[in-house]
Amino acid sequence: MKKILLFSLLFFIGINNIQASTQTASSYVLMDMDSGRVLKSKDKDTPRLIASITKIMTCILALENKNIEDIVTVDDSINKSYGSGIYISVGEKISLLDLLYGLMLRSGNDAAIMISTYVSGSEEEFVKLMNQKAKEIGMKNTIFYNSSGLDNTTRGNLSTAYDMALLTRYAMQNEQYRNIVKTKEYTVKTNLKTYVWYNKNKLLQYDYITGGKTGYTEKAKRTLVSTASKNNLNLIVVTIKDSDDWNTHKSLYEEAFDTYKSYKIIDKDNFFVIGDTYYDDLYIKNDIKVILKQDETKSLISHIKLEKVNNYQNNQKVGVNYIYLGDTLIHQEDIYAKKDSKTLNIFNKIKNWFKNKK
Repeated sequence: MKKILLFSLLFFIGINNIQASTQTASSYVLMDMDSGRVLKSKDKDTPRLIASITKIMTCILALENKNIEDIVTVDDSINKSYGSGIYISVGEKISLLDLLYGLMLRSGNDAAIMISTYVSGSEEEFVKLMNQKAKEIGMKNTIFYNSSGLDNTTRGNLSTAYDMALLTRYAMQNEQYRNIVKTKEYTVKTNLKTYVWYNKNKLLQYDYITGGKTGYTEKAKRTLVSTASKNNLNLIVVTIKDSDDWNTHKSLYEEAFDTYKSYKIIDKDNFFVIGDTYYDDLYIKNDIKVILKQDETKSLISHIKLEKVNNYQNNQKVGVNYIYLGDTLIHQEDIYAKKDSKTLNIFNKIKNWFKNKK
């Protein structure tokens, strides 16, 4: 197939710049949630113990593999739990959704064990699912040994700031997950007890925070994931082994909100490719948006690759619009071909003619 390569350069005005204080973090990542671009980082690819931010994976797997309205009967698998808990009892009947709130708001290790056992039959089988999903998402430096994040004398769950940002970006695409992690207070009634849970994520006091997960063990120290949205910026911050994590997250967000601006560089309703005469009509399904700071505004390149597809179908993917910041790919958007009504009618008539000849 013949390749058609087209280039265009885009320029934008800049804005002010400030610096965040991040000295206390051993590892951190500030990521643009929409594009996956890392805006700022430190030691982002070094595997470290991650403690209870593990539960992000436990939560999203439960949401993807079971009905949240299912009623779970708590069994004695929770007896091996220790550390933080929601203190459910053997024989108690509780919905899977309520367990997920207990998992994410109160970091219940007993909830993690019960959820993993319910989803996969045992925590050991659930861990296989966790590691499989990690590979699918692209978490190259992560290994899970349990569903809670607890570590013992021999091992604990290992990941990186970057990998956990990838996981969070993936999880935040799930509406039910977003609803859970942004909740500040949640009340549960079971056949045995009534619970009122308050979210441990203190960052939820800020209007721009949309969710996250806390973590701590003696070995891992403090770990924290959070998400934020403001001024059309959707961001993720992950810190690992940070004694002042609340302030690190707040500082990184404030820097980003003051330094970056969101630009809609290509409007899906006005998309066209200069020089293309082969296709009737080309379109993209989403506006292309990027966030930029002052010293990046003259380095943005739109690079379109089209394939000349013979006998292409209506609404078939025929290319990709790549957006580069200098030499770094920061976004890509699929391009589709639409046949105009005249061409489509002729094509359908020919197809129906052959069908009637059979």
